[in-house]
Amino acid sequence: MSTVQPAPSRRRAIYEDDHEDFRASFRRFLAKEVVPHFETWEKDGIVPREVFAAAGEHGFLGMQVPEEYGGAGVGADFRFNAIIGEECCAAGVGGFAVGITLHNDVCLPYFLEYCNEEQRQRWLPGIVSGELITAVAMTEPGTGSDLAGIRTKAIRQDDGTYLVDGAKTFITNGINADLVITAAKTDPTQRHRGLSILIVERDTPGFERGRNLDKVGMHSQDTAELFFNEARVPAANLLGDEGEGFRYLVSNLAQERLSIAILGVGVAEAALQVTLDYVKERQAFGQAIGTFQVSRHSLADCRAEIDCVQAFVDQCMRELCDGTLTAERAASAKLMATELQGRVTDRCVQLHGGYGYMTEYAVGRMYADARVTRIYGGTNEIMKEIIGKSLGL
Repeated sequence: MSTVQPAPSRRRAIYEDDHEDFRASFRRFLAKEVVPHFETWEKDGIVPREVFAAAGEHGFLGMQVPEEYGGAGVGADFRFNAIIGEECCAAGVGGFAVGITLHNDVCLPYFLEYCNEEQRQRWLPGIVSGELITAVAMTEPGTGSDLAGIRTKAIRQDDGTYLVDGAKTFITNGINADLVITAAKTDPTQRHRGLSILIVERDTPGFERGRNLDKVGMHSQDTAELFFNEARVPAANLLGDEGEGFRYLVSNLAQERLSIAILGVGVAEAALQVTLDYVKERQAFGQAIGTFQVSRHSLADCRAEIDCVQAFVDQCMRELCDGTLTAERAASAKLMATELQGRVTDRCVQLHGGYGYMTEYAVGRMYADARVTRIYGGTNEIMKEIIGKSLGL
């Protein structure tokens, strides 16, 4: 299986020396702990749990967690998270990228923002160390992007526990997860106000995992069905206030969508780099195929589009760090970056010819991995609705 060799970093104004030092450290970690084993993980359909522990040991998990709970305490500086995503893309390890960015970018904010002190002490150190792997369970069979349509119920019992019944599907980190951020209706008579968030732990009675789903791409990323059959969850595992779950979920979607956008433009850049290397070497009709005008123009389009989308994503990253990123700006970033990812990987497969359709070539894996990014985190049709409504339409 061919691997991606990271291109020399093009220093962007958004990053400072500390970030570039962090990038170099994480790049070394990938080269030692991830890239040599990635082909095996793709075949196995899962990244071993000990890789998360190794990432935690080296300081690559929960960077925003305060030092008193074991984290680096970098506060709202999301640029460290972005570097992890970018370097995973450059190394061609998409399945690992989704798992680690879900843990850092999507799940961690719920624990930082809504946990009480007892919960922080109980969970945050393990999240930082990689001992506790996280997942978020929103999507259900038949609901898709409609959060208010969630049907999983969590009814409080006299003994102080919640009895949870329902099912979730397409759950990233679903097999590995120790802590599942679970959206459930504590008041089924309400559409929005009745939704709450419970942390379901690995050994919860009545909580079962289904199969590791067989996907078109992202093969090394464990994605599972989850079942709650009268699962008994302690009231101490309620996150924040009962009935506020919809607000919590919506407030964290902007960062999740920006994280997806960062990976989207990162994969597009990686696909361009491996294709540039290929077209300089591949001969046809007595010359390198990169010298043909059609090839040059196709790759020039890719270069220009990536640069433009990268600039917008970087600006959104600044806004996230400043606390000013809006839902519609994040939706625009997710929409444009994932559409770009699809276009660029498709063009790059075409320039590879038949070899591009082989999974032993990195560009083929990127192409297969890219398709789902226009679906998860809210479909791109939903992104257009968010942007359209912001225009007063």
